[in-house]
Amino acid sequence: MNVPIIDLKKQYEPLRSTIQKAIQDVLDKGTYVLGPEVEKLEKDLAHYCNIPYALGNSSGTDALLLALLTIEIEPEDEVITTPLSFFATAEVISFLKAKPVFVDIDPKTYCIDPAKIEAAITPKTKAIIPVHIFGHCADMDPILKIAKKHHLYVIEDACQAIGAEYKGRKTCSMGDFGCLSFYPSKNLGTYGDGGMLFAKNESHFISAREYRTHGEYPKTYQHKKIGMNARLSSIAAAILNVKFPHIDEWNQKRREKAQTYYALFEENNLLDKITLPQTASYAKHVYHLYVILSEYKNELIEYLEKEGIQTGNHFPIPLPHLDCFKNLNYHQGDFPVAEKTCAQSVALPLYPELTFEQQAYVVSKIKTFYQNK
Repeated sequence: MNVPIIDLKKQYEPLRSTIQKAIQDVLDKGTYVLGPEVEKLEKDLAHYCNIPYALGNSSGTDALLLALLTIEIEPEDEVITTPLSFFATAEVISFLKAKPVFVDIDPKTYCIDPAKIEAAITPKTKAIIPVHIFGHCADMDPILKIAKKHHLYVIEDACQAIGAEYKGRKTCSMGDFGCLSFYPSKNLGTYGDGGMLFAKNESHFISAREYRTHGEYPKTYQHKKIGMNARLSSIAAAILNVKFPHIDEWNQKRREKAQTYYALFEENNLLDKITLPQTASYAKHVYHLYVILSEYKNELIEYLEKEGIQTGNHFPIPLPHLDCFKNLNYHQGDFPVAEKTCAQSVALPLYPELTFEQQAYVVSKIKTFYQNK
């Protein structure tokens, strides 16, 4: 049996005619960048996330970058974040010549550990970027409390967590800014790149909108500041407008698949062999990735690949240990929880269209692997 880690064709098939019509409508109108499709998406997602302002842009990376530009991050400023995330979270900080400051993660949620944040704050600290990793919310209340005490901005990296909730509040609604990615593999993905920046403050929204389009809005060729080209295409937005009404249903199916995995692992007596993802009592998980921990990570990945099962290696190296951050002088052992998680994490196939038979096959092969250990 062949089990891909994600199958975007299965998601596309039932929406084929609606998506093709939406694309054709854009072509017929002749407006291909920003425009009414983007405005509709911004309005609908702002309402969904319960935050006043939304700004469609070119990627989740650029959403993060726009947030940092808007709060006027300068060289030598410090931004606290997690060592367990996609590279972009720390990349945008360094891109602006600021300094990413990493603190370890919580061993149950894999999100930044709030108890470790305050010790990392210095007079140069300007913001905190918690990441809702794998679809699980960071513990936001203590983070927001610390930020308020020290007058810091909070930028939620929710690029893997659209629809996830913290104590009934949607991701992107709690910090000063929220960031989404619409990369094709995301829970809500377009066909190409795309992102969304959310802001609570109108002046932040206006500033970010100017940065998005070369430092001016509307277009008058009288640029107020140095900006970037981070616009969202109309076709990308039109596709997202078709898919967005399904997001809660798709996320619920992901939760159901996660429960099925748990039942199958329990039935096959594997709960003492591997560590399954956990959900904190305050969180509503959306399982962008279903990540298990195995002390035989590389062997397990290789074995499953031979059996037709595709896995993901998210993420093999903690961010502060990457070559490009050597100048920060972090060392092995500085982030014991993140280091263990990276060394053992294996992402299993999980998406709304995954069948019970495929899940049972995955678990059966993992059982066979451990029988030989």
